[in-house]
Amino acid sequence: MELCFLSATELARALAARELSAREVTAAHLEQIERVNPAVNAVVTLVAERALDAATRADEHAAHADQLPPLHGIPMLHKDTHDTAGIRTTSGSPLLADNVPDTDDLVIERLHAAGAITLGKTNTPEFAAGSHTFNPVFGLTRNPYDTSRSAGGSSGGAAVALATGMTPLADGSDMGGSLRNPAAFCNVVGLRPSPGRVPQWPDPFAQYTLATAGPMARSVDDVALLLSVLAGPDPRAPGSLTDPGAAFATVPELDPSTLRVAVAADFGGTLPVDPQIVSAVEGAAETLAGLGARVEQTMPDLSDANDVFGVRRGWQFAAKLGPVVDADPDQVKQSIRDNVALGRRLTVADLTRAVERGEQLYQRVRDFFDNHDVLLVPTTQVLPFDGADEYPTEINGRPMDGYLEWMRSCSDITATGMPAISVPAGFSSEGWPIGVQLVAGPRADRQLLGIAKLFEQATGYAQRRPPLLTAD
Repeated sequence: MELCFLSATELARALAARELSAREVTAAHLEQIERVNPAVNAVVTLVAERALDAATRADEHAAHADQLPPLHGIPMLHKDTHDTAGIRTTSGSPLLADNVPDTDDLVIERLHAAGAITLGKTNTPEFAAGSHTFNPVFGLTRNPYDTSRSAGGSSGGAAVALATGMTPLADGSDMGGSLRNPAAFCNVVGLRPSPGRVPQWPDPFAQYTLATAGPMARSVDDVALLLSVLAGPDPRAPGSLTDPGAAFATVPELDPSTLRVAVAADFGGTLPVDPQIVSAVEGAAETLAGLGARVEQTMPDLSDANDVFGVRRGWQFAAKLGPVVDADPDQVKQSIRDNVALGRRLTVADLTRAVERGEQLYQRVRDFFDNHDVLLVPTTQVLPFDGADEYPTEINGRPMDGYLEWMRSCSDITATGMPAISVPAGFSSEGWPIGVQLVAGPRADRQLLGIAKLFEQATGYAQRRPPLLTAD
């Protein structure tokens, strides 16, 4: 099992030095999946023979190669929303339960070109809607720190697979927190890159979507390694940023005494946040201050963020999932039908307002980062909740208005267009993970990784493994 908890960067070095073979690394992770997955239901499609064959070919190639790609021989699991040629891709929907694509999404194409070996697919909510991973095809994914609790979502299967050593790296996607929320619930790292940092193709709405693909891992260094493969321009993806992916392979070393940290443990009093999470954010601020950073209690003006996010999300649901609902509404969960209906009620005036307010929001937050290097806020407003519930209905006694309201600590940040990362920041009195969210200025993804690594090194919270792994 210890091999399964080597970092991806350690595995890459060992594979390049021929100290490990791709086949033995792949076999070890397949054994870990067989051992652990029945208790958590994170991996929903497994291609063991295909993976071992690919590993054998990788070893044969390495024997004669002068240079190896960055992810040579590293096994990976992919989110079940990313098309994988010849491997079932369901998006958690009964309508796609037997769907086997003919082509790879761009992110999968890039991972394979970088030498990654596909092990299978990770669970996601139906059409990735909601931050709680369950669906009618595969059921509920369970939190490895307490299997009665939610693993978050929509990249919940990916986060659980990482936390339990079933994969060293995982891809995911994030609209309202789907990389950050499960990372916080499962004690791993999830990065929502700047829009356009990771190109999306094929996607007719790629230029207009709030969603982005991105990396998850057990450490900031590993997130950077995966981002270096996923990032970079592609002519098929309009709006992709021009920085080469290789620029992100190494996390910059920063002098903490130069950092200006803004902290808002309860989002400036605008959102209800569980008291234990507030304490964790305050503790994170003390950690950064102890490193020499200048810490200030302040928050950018995020007014209109919820409206901007809601309108753009509603439009996207109507555009992308409206035809699916029309074709077979009984096979689509109610919350998706409701969001499609909401999107269809939008007017040109609504969309115009969202575009105008979104631009104003971006400029306000951009100005805020002229005087601050990073914003420290909660990743989630709640601790991992009961897996039997679809979503939290109240926080600190305050009722939630629908299934999106409890996710605003992430979705409000999405609306700003800034890169954000969730890093482990401690545990509740019940032993459940807590993450904090670091947000940087426009396209400052590298600096964000550097700040996250400073915090990671100062705390070591990510080293704690789920009790599920030590129960036997």
